[in-house]
Amino acid sequence: MVTWLRWGWRTLTSMRTALLLLLLLALAAIPGSVFPQREIDPARVQDYLSKHPGVGVWLDRLGMFTVYRSPWFAAIYLLLFISLIGCVAPRTLEHARALRMPPPVAPSRLSRLPSHALISVPSLASTTVVATAADALRKRRWRVRVAPDSSWLSAERGYLRETGNLLFHSALLLLVVGVGLGKGTGAEGRVVIPVGGSFSNSLAQYDDFRSGPFFNRASLQPFSVKLDKFDVSFERKGTQRGAPRKFDAYLSVREKFGGPTRKELVQVNHPLSIGAMKVYLTSHGYAPQFTVRDKSGDIVWQDSAIFAPEGGNLLSRGAVKVPDSRPQLGFQGVFAPTGLVDPQRGLQSVFPDLDNPRVFLGAFSGDLGLDEGTPQNVFSLDTSRMTRLGIAPLRVGDSWELSNGARITFDGVVRWASFVVASDRTEGIVLAGALLAILGLLLSLFVPRRRLFLRPVESSELGIRHSADDTTNHQHFEVAGLVRSGADTLANDTAELATALRGTVVETNARAADVPDRERQEQT
Repeated sequence: MVTWLRWGWRTLTSMRTALLLLLLLALAAIPGSVFPQREIDPARVQDYLSKHPGVGVWLDRLGMFTVYRSPWFAAIYLLLFISLIGCVAPRTLEHARALRMPPPVAPSRLSRLPSHALISVPSLASTTVVATAADALRKRRWRVRVAPDSSWLSAERGYLRETGNLLFHSALLLLVVGVGLGKGTGAEGRVVIPVGGSFSNSLAQYDDFRSGPFFNRASLQPFSVKLDKFDVSFERKGTQRGAPRKFDAYLSVREKFGGPTRKELVQVNHPLSIGAMKVYLTSHGYAPQFTVRDKSGDIVWQDSAIFAPEGGNLLSRGAVKVPDSRPQLGFQGVFAPTGLVDPQRGLQSVFPDLDNPRVFLGAFSGDLGLDEGTPQNVFSLDTSRMTRLGIAPLRVGDSWELSNGARITFDGVVRWASFVVASDRTEGIVLAGALLAILGLLLSLFVPRRRLFLRPVESSELGIRHSADDTTNHQHFEVAGLVRSGADTLANDTAELATALRGTVVETNARAADVPDRERQEQT
């Protein structure tokens, strides 16, 4: 049992497992981009379930609409966290010990190494070769070790590669911690505001609010915003016709109740910051305005109804619920900002802007089911206890008189914008982790790890014989390199060191040869 536990721990904390878990986490996040998520757009989730009742139920059970809160995603996240700790901590200690250790002793046979060079030095300069090589390598930031008798030299460079590797995995750990803390201590709420409407930062004002287990809901910052204007423009020509070009939300903001008001512009990817909270613009749509009168002519409902958009041309669906009429009335509607009636498919939208707004309404009377306290979808109507009264197309200004004497008038259309208010104090941690991960990755990819050695070698070992009239004795040195990882730059390193030594030796010999000449000139 202990053997299996040790094997499991070693496997879990290996670098390969950490990378596999990271890849698995990225794959597990893909459904969050493919399927709509409840914490972002619950209306789209409900619409998906209504269109795909069979597979939608199973997808919901598997957590595909709440990917980042699902148990299987949390399990991968936790395993990655444990794997990174068990992988990074021992390697960091080992790397710290390696940094304090000198380079290894030069091998006895350098000719067996992959990169090799031979230099011949006159005996006059042979005593300075090792010292010259050590100085040249130190200037190029090599870690150098010289034998006590200066008979050999070893140097090492590229420790930043392993440092970068550890930095990359430590940054991943920091990212995991930052994201986890953000989910545990943060909060996120969604609210839909029509043009002219306002919102106060309290729990009752949110359409949907989710927070981590460590978030204090009493700490919500008391601010309010009013949507004064929502500017939208679309491409009207070419192949990109209908593509969005501008979404500008003009807000009046009060950071304190009763405090001064300031004007702010919120755009996509340019949120509004209010203290520790940020207000993001996420989506938009249309809210048709209606007036409903009973058979006596009294107004029983007058407001705008938010319709949920479907598709790129913003064909929208929604409901109008009139609980104060007797009997209660309900209207299920389809709205098209630029409407065109298709004989086969009914009302369709051919452009997302308000060029020809039209709405098709289906009227029902009976019990709306609002008195039971059961939550209902604001975009749909429960007609199980209601009677159908008919269907009618309406343009702006049109009225429709129902068979029971009630009347509904299509007054106009206002835009609405959807905002996400988020509180996350760990953005700095996540940003620092991302930047450190990039830095570590660059170091691990572009810094090669290699070693250089210098050792004298006898002429007899090389098979060199001097002629009888050659009175100059030479000392031969071998320069060799060994690459441990990364790009093979040993040939250049070895050649540069050999060239530097040859140049220094020639200069030393020249200076030494000038000494007798200067002495003779001084004597003369």
